[in-house]
Amino acid sequence: MDSMTPGQKVKLKNFAIQAVFLSVVVIVIWGAVSSARTNLAALGISSGFDFLDRATGWSYSFSLVDRTIDDSYGKTLFIGFLSTLFLGLVSIVLATLLGFIVGTARDARNIALKTAATVFVQVFRNIPLIVQVVFWYAVLIHLPGPRQASSLMELAFLSNRGLMVTGLNIPVSVSLVLLAVAVALAWALRRFIDGGFGKKLAIWAGLMILIGAVVAMVFAPEGEGLISVPELKGLRFVGGINVPIELVAMVVSIVLYGSAYIAEVVRGGLNEVPKGLVEAGKALGLSTHSIWFKIKMPMALRTIIPPLGNQWIFLMKATTIGVAIGFSDLFMIVSTSITQSGQTLELIAILMGAFLLINYSLAQLINLMNARMKLKGQ
Repeated sequence: MDSMTPGQKVKLKNFAIQAVFLSVVVIVIWGAVSSARTNLAALGISSGFDFLDRATGWSYSFSLVDRTIDDSYGKTLFIGFLSTLFLGLVSIVLATLLGFIVGTARDARNIALKTAATVFVQVFRNIPLIVQVVFWYAVLIHLPGPRQASSLMELAFLSNRGLMVTGLNIPVSVSLVLLAVAVALAWALRRFIDGGFGKKLAIWAGLMILIGAVVAMVFAPEGEGLISVPELKGLRFVGGINVPIELVAMVVSIVLYGSAYIAEVVRGGLNEVPKGLVEAGKALGLSTHSIWFKIKMPMALRTIIPPLGNQWIFLMKATTIGVAIGFSDLFMIVSTSITQSGQTLELIAILMGAFLLINYSLAQLINLMNARMKLKGQ
């Protein structure tokens, strides 16, 4: 100890304190779990995770993969996890895009555009999310039936049965894997692609289309086309991709609510950009478009990313509100499983662990983005 420097002694002391604290936490948790298991056993209630292998015997409204009532609790919970992850990621992407558009409009000089963006933010930010979910669900279930469905160029149809859209004639699970592979390849190739953002985006889109065509030819049912277009047959649509009403209502509600908050984050970041930089861009003859893309947004992102990450995590947690309209995400699956199996502590632990995994991963992604955006020397 005498040969250690003062800095090393401080580090050793901090490590010892953290080790003691962690040990106490582990002991307390272990004691609580042991006590709970003893009390449950005394009441004749089984504990443990053996129930995950038992069949559920009940069904639910939405799933990204094939499912039956004979699925085990383990598979059913995994399907709910995928549904939560899918809803959260789709909502985050769309809310971010819309939030950047509205936030930029709030920073615009056009009075009409700025006023419209302000009204949008004030309306959707100040109405509770659960109220918006119930409202949009009520609107959607009162739409006309499939025979009077609203059509978009005969490629998408919206009715009280849901949204039917044209898609690849392959399983949804394969489509998700395809998207993940395409994004991973595009990320890996980003350093080898020369040119601006537009050229890179075109190359990435072409890469995704190419992979999609190859996968579709492999997985598409024999004798059927690569593209599946929804067609009205009788009282329902056949073909295409069926998006349930509950999922549509959730996406619309979360996107509108989340984008209102993200718009304020974007507006605040744009206001933090020094006016001298903008004036310098004008002096150099840059257009408004170039000033926004090359000066304002790159500088604003350094301010935007930390609070934007907080909004992403909040939107992911907001998916649990889907239980109010019967959307079968992980929260609803866990709630139903508790009623059916009685394994309350285990199922709540699974729910907490799943959201901890998702949100911790989001936080690490945000930290990585924030680190890459720092100015050199900071």
